[in-house]
Amino acid sequence: MTIKQIAENRSARHEYFITEDIECGIVLTGTEVKALRQGKIQLTGGFARIDKDELWLENVHISAYEQSSTSNHETRRRRKLLVHQKEIKKLKVKTQSKGITLIPIRAYFKGNKVKIAVGLAKGKKAYDKRETIKERDVKREMSRE
Repeated sequence: MTIKQIAENRSARHEYFITEDIECGIVLTGTEVKALRQGKIQLTGGFARIDKDELWLENVHISAYEQSSTSNHETRRRRKLLVHQKEIKKLKVKTQSKGITLIPIRAYFKGNKVKIAVGLAKGKKAYDKRETIKERDVKREMSRE
């Protein structure tokens, strides 16, 4: 099965410690899928929330499809994520602890289906971010030599 990446949330790895990630399907309209084929999605600032035993993706911007007529979609609407009920229950338990949230990491096509990788994330402090940058610089220096 071919995997074609649409977008990646690069700031998520900088802002959060990502402990695990879950592949989710997503419920979309036709114009949203066409906009995704053009790569018009922004994952930064997005998050996932469990509401009434359903997983919802919020604050993710999918731009309007230009070739569409009047039947275009709302750009920042709530979108339902498709995950097994057993996984939702596990995520609900894990996100109830303080500081743990669900963040969209990347969006991609798997075959002809749109998938969203959602990560279980804990926020980084400023000193954690500096430490990550130092580690990355050390690795870069080692690879040069």
